[in-house]
Amino acid sequence: MKHSVLVTGGQRSGKSNYAQQLARSLSSNPIYLATSRVWDDEYRQRILRHQLDRGSEWTTIEEEKELSRHCLKDRVVVIDCVTLWATNFFYDTKGDIDASLEAIRRELDRLLEQEAYLIFVTNEIGLGGVSADTMQRYFTDLLGWTNQLIASRADEVILLISGIPLKIKE
Repeated sequence: MKHSVLVTGGQRSGKSNYAQQLARSLSSNPIYLATSRVWDDEYRQRILRHQLDRGSEWTTIEEEKELSRHCLKDRVVVIDCVTLWATNFFYDTKGDIDASLEAIRRELDRLLEQEAYLIFVTNEIGLGGVSADTMQRYFTDLLGWTNQLIASRADEVILLISGIPLKIKE
């Protein structure tokens, strides 16, 4: 049962939908591990809409950073998303890339020890131009390194382009 998949791509490329379909094909009651913080009322409404869209077959766990503290043994889990998960570390360390990456690495190590089928969803934000904003450049670096870390340990990597999945690593 221990298996991990990284689903990556641009914004609105179909990553979450792909990950959810994969999870539902493997389990009648998958877990949705939501990493987002609620930043404002509009975002709260967005989260509620996503919860309704998923349906009652899903078990939703909301966890901003410590994903491994949840027992996921023998479960299929969609972790949505790595981008927001990394944002939480970046925000809490006030933009310290090294401290953020080290905390992410430690937590990822603990998470990958679990006997579960883990489906990570992330964004490829570094495919576009270079931001004029220093903090955005730092975050792009952090997320790029985080994605590389997860991809290096994942059993599979899938890139979504315009809703079409491309297997990068099998």
